Amino acid sequence: MFPNSPGDWITLTIILTGAIASAALKKLTPQAAIAGAILGWIIYKGGDLQGIGMLAAFFILGTAATTWGKRHKQSVHANADHQSRRTTGQVFANAGVAALAGLGAILFPSHKPLFQLALSGSISSAMADTLSSELGMVYGKRCFNILTWKPDQKGQDGVISIEGTSIGVAGSATIALIAHHHYWIIILAGTIGNLADSLLGALFERKGLITNNSVNFLNTLAGALTAVLLIEIFG
Repeated sequence: MFPNSPGDWITLTIILTGAIASAALKKLTPQAAIAGAILGWIIYKGGDLQGIGMLAAFFILGTAATTWGKRHKQSVHANADHQSRRTTGQVFANAGVAALAGLGAILFPSHKPLFQLALSGSISSAMADTLSSELGMVYGKRCFNILTWKPDQKGQDGVISIEGTSIGVAGSATIALIAHHHYWIIILAGTIGNLADSLLGALFERKGLITNNSVNFLNTLAGALTAVLLIEIFG
């Protein structure tokens, strides 16, 4: 777990610099920046450079998607800017499963490829969910409730659009390219995780039974488990 090579020290410096910059730019709270650095280091040690690359891509593209079309989002949904400065809970919700998979890869090296695939699936799901929800509010045209398939208000929990879902698939494809292995499994895992997020939102979050952080953690877990299940079935 400790730095033991020049590459480790360089990566650790980059992680810490990114955490400090994120806090200074008010993208993360100070506590969230510390948590992000810790999780990032675990993901790097368990997922190698691809792991930290996927996490960096998620943070950069997710942050950009959150700020994109902000005025339009606020006109659609009053709480559209609720993630402008991410908290510790949001960091764990989005990257906690990936960090657990990374820790598994560290502790059980004989199963490292399987844990790394789970890590990729979880980040793929987080990316798909963030891009589809944030950019779907901007570009979604016909929005439907995922349970009833009836038209519903854009920006509400459990509401999807073709445009938003397609953007989410593109986000998962980006993660698959960075992972550079099992492309279709990682894309499918991210897409299924994203749809699970919408189902959880419609069934539970919309009714106030669970929080958005819980939904995000569960959708990344769904992405990780889907990736593992698919590789076990199809090899």
